Amino acid sequence: MESVPVRCPACRRDHAYVTPVYQCPCGAPTVPPLLRGAPVTPITHRTWNDDWVTVRCRGCGRHDQWPQPELCCPCGALLRIPVRPVAAPGPASRHARPAHIPLPRTAAAPRPAFRPLTIRTARDAVASAALYLKWLGYRDVVQAAERPASRIDLRAAGLVAQVDSTTRPATLRDIECLWLNALSASASSVFFSLAGYAPDARERADGLGIPLFVMDLTGTPQPVNSPADELLSTGA
Repeated sequence: MESVPVRCPACRRDHAYVTPVYQCPCGAPTVPPLLRGAPVTPITHRTWNDDWVTVRCRGCGRHDQWPQPELCCPCGALLRIPVRPVAAPGPASRHARPAHIPLPRTAAAPRPAFRPLTIRTARDAVASAALYLKWLGYRDVVQAAERPASRIDLRAAGLVAQVDSTTRPATLRDIECLWLNALSASASSVFFSLAGYAPDARERADGLGIPLFVMDLTGTPQPVNSPADELLSTGA
């Protein structure tokens, strides 16, 4: 892990900051490239653009947004650690590498047809999503007896899932909360919604590689973005 010296501008105390390591959806460890020698900035007001930074995965070249590196000094100052900007891909590289490459099917044999559960209640929606995850090949799928504060309805080996059975489209905040829960659990995430997704929520999920499914009252999930298409194609 990369470490850089940091001096607090408030109290002049020196620190050794260790770069956080995140896991790219491709499985490779991803590290925000710190900008050595650049001064740190005290955080006095938070905005969305300042709290996230674009990082390029060295394994697959994917660009994702991860939390902006920060350090809390014992004096009370919260410091933003500068990160080297990611260069936008040039015209040649954009044409040479498509944004979305479907993965080959890896299942040894075709899955049988999914047998849905008709949705009449919110619990039916969760149960139908659980059946679908098992059909995709996830192991140890567990439903929460009561919906926890984290709003995670389903857990499986290496996976957390949220099921929105309300009549409103899932919001940007819903997607980000699910992603943060998955990040803290070192797991992947999947979102199911009965009412679809707000445009900014779908855009954010695409950037984070979160599969989105929409469910009708027959209980059959349908993929609505590329990560969901890939998950349906390859299975767990």
